[in-house]
Amino acid sequence: MTDPTTKQRKSTAEIVLEAIQDLYAREQIVTRETLAELTGLKLTTIDDRLSHLVDNGSIRRVQRGVFVPMAHHKPARPISRTLCPDGTTVLEVGDTVMILTPRESRMIGELMAGSAQQYAAIEIGHEAERLNSLLSAQVCEVRREVARMGLTVEEDAKR
Repeated sequence: MTDPTTKQRKSTAEIVLEAIQDLYAREQIVTRETLAELTGLKLTTIDDRLSHLVDNGSIRRVQRGVFVPMAHHKPARPISRTLCPDGTTVLEVGDTVMILTPRESRMIGELMAGSAQQYAAIEIGHEAERLNSLLSAQVCEVRREVARMGLTVEEDAKR
């Protein structure tokens, strides 16, 4: 028989995080005031716990005074795709193996097209950032060389 007085108590951070997750799941705006009302905790405690949860990556601020929980996913599993001579596709995700007909493979491809576009946009953005940094470094180097030669950019442009 368990004694109700020895029941495990939740920390205030757990209470606040669960309240944030519940409000977010119900599509409610999560503010410190709504958290205080929902949990019964004082605003100073709410503020302290919100700072702690932001610092450890459990939640994020979307704007001043509005918070959302961070999505935490399991680590990605290995994924492989094998194209067979008869047109079938073997798709392996972790321990799950699917043998797809050509039509099923096309249908999955159609479903995943949005994810592919999203991936491409992210990769293009990263490449653009990398190229911008490289170009900025090259421009700085050219400016240093021009200054070393005692020229100004205007004089150099006239030549």
